[in-house]
Amino acid sequence: MSIERHTAGLLQQIARQQDIVEIAPQGTTAKAAALALVAEQYGYTYGTAYRTGFKNSLVQVRMYRDPRPDARVREAATITAHPQAGNGGTVPGLEQGTLTPIPEAVGAAAVLKDLITFDVMALYVANRSQKVKGYLACAVLTVLLLFDKSSVEAVTSGGAVALLFTVAFQVGTIRRRKIAQRLTGAGFHAVRDEQGSQRFLRPGQQLPGHANPFAA
Repeated sequence: MSIERHTAGLLQQIARQQDIVEIAPQGTTAKAAALALVAEQYGYTYGTAYRTGFKNSLVQVRMYRDPRPDARVREAATITAHPQAGNGGTVPGLEQGTLTPIPEAVGAAAVLKDLITFDVMALYVANRSQKVKGYLACAVLTVLLLFDKSSVEAVTSGGAVALLFTVAFQVGTIRRRKIAQRLTGAGFHAVRDEQGSQRFLRPGQQLPGHANPFAA
């Protein structure tokens, strides 16, 4: 999908003043963050991100309409400054015809990218039950290999797979911890959602309700 179609699709949702807008660009989290940046200029705030589609290849970002007065002021200013957005005109926060943030918006886009990446990586950070299942699968593999290979080869092969599991678990955990540190440094605070997953919110923000990101 072209950049123009990505931005036009998002702006059409925003123009209808939907309480929730969905962003699902094909490609990197940087593209998703760039479109989320645009939505923020129109008075929306980041809600959540997750992977969907074939083999979880698509990043889906959900933005909520911010009900606070300053968000409405920001929206009005954006509409005035970019009257032709979506029709070939400039798009707030982005360089003309691209999904590249303008210099003064690079920091905000980086924060959104961290929020998106942190939420998306939850899929790859194993909890205790997932780790148990993974290592159990390694044990089963070792037993099955004993029927065709020597005990040394079977244990070596099973151990190699277990090592890969361990490395994968640790890499995901370490990377997510670094993102959490950056978000904390940017003024966000950590909370737990209904599923017990860690999330990061701006000061004064609560976990999203059905349509209101500041609802209790």
